[in-house]
Amino acid sequence: MLYNSGIILLLLGSVFATQKPVPRLDNVKPGVGYHAIVKENDKNVEVTPKIRVINEEPARFLITSKHHGEIPFRVQIKDPKKGEAILVAEKNLNCEKRKSYKFEIAAVGRNGEVSENATVHLTVEDVNEYAPVFLHDSYITDVDEERLYDSIIQVKAEDRDCTPKYSDICKYEILTPDQPFTIDSEGRIRNTEPLSWEQSHNYILRVVAFDCGMKRSKPVNVNIKVNKVCHLGWKGVYERIEYLPKSGQQKLFPSAKLDLCDVPCKPEKLSARVAMATGHIGKGCDRDTYSMESQRKLCGASSESVDLLPTPELGATWTRNLPTDEGHESDQIYEFDGATSAVVPETVLNHNLTDNFTVAFWMKHEAFPEPNHTSHHVKEHIICNADDHVHNRHHYSIFVRNCKLILLLRREFYQERPSVFRPAEWRWKIPEVCDNQWHHYGVSVKFPEVILFVDGDMFTASANNPEIIDDWPLHPMKDVRSVFVVGACWQGHENKTAFHFRGYLAGLSLLREQTENPEVLSCLYQCKESLEEPPVDLLEPGMELMTNSKKTQVTIEGNSQENLEKLVSNVMYLNTREFPTPGRRNLYIDTVVMCSSGKPQKVPEVRSYVMVLKPDLPVITINGTSNLAREYEAFKLGIELFNTVSLSVNQHHEEEFSDVIVRADYKLDKCSVQVFPPLNPDHEYFHLPENLMVHLDVHHKENNEGLVIFGADKIHNYELILRQIIYYNRKPAYYLNRAFKLVCSELNNRFVSNEYIQTLTVIHPRAEPSHEVENHLDPIAFAHSHINKHKIDIQQPQVQSGYINAKLLDSAETVAKTSASHAMTIIIVVCVGFLAFMIVLGVIRIRAAHHRSHSSRDDEQEMAWDDSSLTITVNPMEQVEEQKETRTSHKNDDSDSDDGSSYHEGESSEEETEKVKERELEWDDSNMSF
Repeated sequence: MLYNSGIILLLLGSVFATQKPVPRLDNVKPGVGYHAIVKENDKNVEVTPKIRVINEEPARFLITSKHHGEIPFRVQIKDPKKGEAILVAEKNLNCEKRKSYKFEIAAVGRNGEVSENATVHLTVEDVNEYAPVFLHDSYITDVDEERLYDSIIQVKAEDRDCTPKYSDICKYEILTPDQPFTIDSEGRIRNTEPLSWEQSHNYILRVVAFDCGMKRSKPVNVNIKVNKVCHLGWKGVYERIEYLPKSGQQKLFPSAKLDLCDVPCKPEKLSARVAMATGHIGKGCDRDTYSMESQRKLCGASSESVDLLPTPELGATWTRNLPTDEGHESDQIYEFDGATSAVVPETVLNHNLTDNFTVAFWMKHEAFPEPNHTSHHVKEHIICNADDHVHNRHHYSIFVRNCKLILLLRREFYQERPSVFRPAEWRWKIPEVCDNQWHHYGVSVKFPEVILFVDGDMFTASANNPEIIDDWPLHPMKDVRSVFVVGACWQGHENKTAFHFRGYLAGLSLLREQTENPEVLSCLYQCKESLEEPPVDLLEPGMELMTNSKKTQVTIEGNSQENLEKLVSNVMYLNTREFPTPGRRNLYIDTVVMCSSGKPQKVPEVRSYVMVLKPDLPVITINGTSNLAREYEAFKLGIELFNTVSLSVNQHHEEEFSDVIVRADYKLDKCSVQVFPPLNPDHEYFHLPENLMVHLDVHHKENNEGLVIFGADKIHNYELILRQIIYYNRKPAYYLNRAFKLVCSELNNRFVSNEYIQTLTVIHPRAEPSHEVENHLDPIAFAHSHINKHKIDIQQPQVQSGYINAKLLDSAETVAKTSASHAMTIIIVVCVGFLAFMIVLGVIRIRAAHHRSHSSRDDEQEMAWDDSSLTITVNPMEQVEEQKETRTSHKNDDSDSDDGSSYHEGESSEEETEKVKERELEWDDSNMSF
């Protein structure tokens, strides 16, 4: 057995010793093989993983399994020792012909052994060698004018490259600049704005295409023709029309033409309506911004009308707590929030309206629903007169309920018999009450007739509108007065107001014992801007021309298209306001073509607007001599406070280096004078030229703080009134000076002047240092000079002639300049010695006069100067001289003089000396020590 086993082992060893090694491809996964990439037009192939043979040095490679024909590749051994090899293309490849190859390779060792096969997956990588090419040499299409298209035409290009990266078209582009067209990535061309045949008959575009490798094609031409299309409607109407203030009438559509475009019927009648919208401006249009008082004057209204909502500035204390608007674009507007109201004093208005009166007001009101939806039952009183206590009887009122305007007018017991049943309530149902727009209302009563005016037009009564309710007269009550309230109604039983108004009111006026002229109510509403109809001589037979009462619409009807165009082209805009509200006013042209069949053909509406440009604004200037000085007697006799004042209005243009135009035709509507400190009514007051003011219908209000003159009138007339204002002060010794601030305004404070300060100085008595040398020391400076106990500082006297300079009086400075000659020095020494002598003499005389007249001083002299803590040495001769000079000054005083006094040398008589003794008590020297 052992012998046989040894033989078997020997045979096996010899078999293994004679077997050859087999080459093997390294790093190749079974079933995966190699992945190779080669660019077209290139021979270098990139293989992953790299080709490497192990176990045996390779002698060559075999390419097997040629599944798809010829394989233009070979495997080239790069390093036999390492077994490395590369794959090489035998010719340039073309992706467009063949994109991929699949074949198998095997390595043959030097011993002749062959490795297992490995699959090679080879891809030919595309190169962007071709540019896109359009399918057509050119493109042409046509479109209608004035239309926007989603797609006008689509262009298309192709690319011969083999892969989507370079064969797909990624972008199209229009090379022709500044064209109203755009193109998307799909080649669709559309217009970005409506085209016009008149502007261009056709558009030629140069278009290119880009593949995804951004290779650009050659341009292709795209020709887009524009077809002229007739559009029914108006041509030649500008969208914006500029209007320069004060330029008068201006045509709106001078080039307007109506194109009917062969309407599908025979036109029998044409109608065009030009309308202007101004509801966004003020109270519905451009009106003068004068106060209600001034507007009534300009419209010729009765001067007996009572303004129930005046500005608090005019002394209306009952309107001070009412919320108001902050602007000055119209008359004063008051807001009533459902909680505020104003009680009008009985001194302002007699509550007995009689059988004849007119109430006029502006109102802006809307319906305010209550949470419980019962707002239509709630009364909102505009005015109400009711019992002050005991009962809640309403004598008369105007209120809103259920969007109706209602007048309540109960007959008093003395007006009717208790058994008489008469009209007591009028209820007008009109849409204006709750449309939240400004409207003007006027209620005129001539009992039993009641007429309502809305926006200047008389309301036309119908069978049930207004609804009239009858009632018995009120029964008599003892010791019961009435309370007149604006914006609510007084409930005397509860002692509070109720039925509050919610909305806006302005221009509330009441005229007793007469009714206002309807033309006045129309004028109060009248706009300052309007559409002006064409001249009547342009109207041909068969044509009609109409305007509405507000002059915001012009309607033209007829059978002539040519005449219709001519009339529309002559419609004009006019704004007569001095300083119109800048901004746009929208315009509309509505046109209808009536066919012979009776069917109307609607023409598209035309929209335009007037742009009112900003006006040149005025500058109101007050000039005059701002510093006046007067002595006691002048104050008592009255001083023309503003006799040097002049008013002017300069109109500045906004353009640089423009001229300034001085205008004398402007109006003012208010001038206010404020006094600092307030007047003391016991001895201070104003006197105004009442006859002149009555003639000019200019009014005034005054109190301790000053006065207000109001009412629209020419600037020259205001100047006349101001110059005749006289200020009286019975006790001028109380004051050193007075300041009066004058401010004038135009159009309800829309334009305000500068603040002119008029300073009025009281010249108090002073001690003259000498008879021979006239002393012109400033009296105010003297009164405030530094005084030491038992001493008085004597300043160098100044030799000067003429009047005291006004500026010296204003600044309270004494300027003493003398010549420095030797002779003058001797004269001064002599004068000082003489002055010292006179002072000693004056002390003796003043002490004697003081004891004689201490008990007989009047109140004015006692309070003139309280100098108890001062010690003053007074020269009585100076007072004698001053008394004489004062009398001379009053005799020769000119009302237009600025300094108001003059001093002259002269001799004093004994009579004058006695008068001086009486006036010495101007200075309170009772506690002075000398």
